[in-house]
Amino acid sequence: MLEDIRKHIEKLIALYEAEKAENERLRQELHASEETGAALREHIKELESGIEARYLADAFSVAGDPAAAKERVDKLIREINRCISLVEES
Repeated sequence: MLEDIRKHIEKLIALYEAEKAENERLRQELHASEETGAALREHIKELESGIEARYLADAFSVAGDPAAAKERVDKLIREINRCISLVEES
């Protein structure tokens, strides 16, 4: 009887150790997944920023002509300055 109890205790200890090792493995896997997720979210932000920059560049470009794009930007700046002066006069 005492030997049976000892075997059951040893079996329980072995099961406990196995579960403990599995728990540690899962914690490490979770940590790695969280790091990967954070890196991917940062990469997504960088890509979205690049897309926004590209949309902005495309909005100011006129058929790939840098001179026309500069002229358009200058025109927009003049318009903004005119609006500012109108607001200041009010």
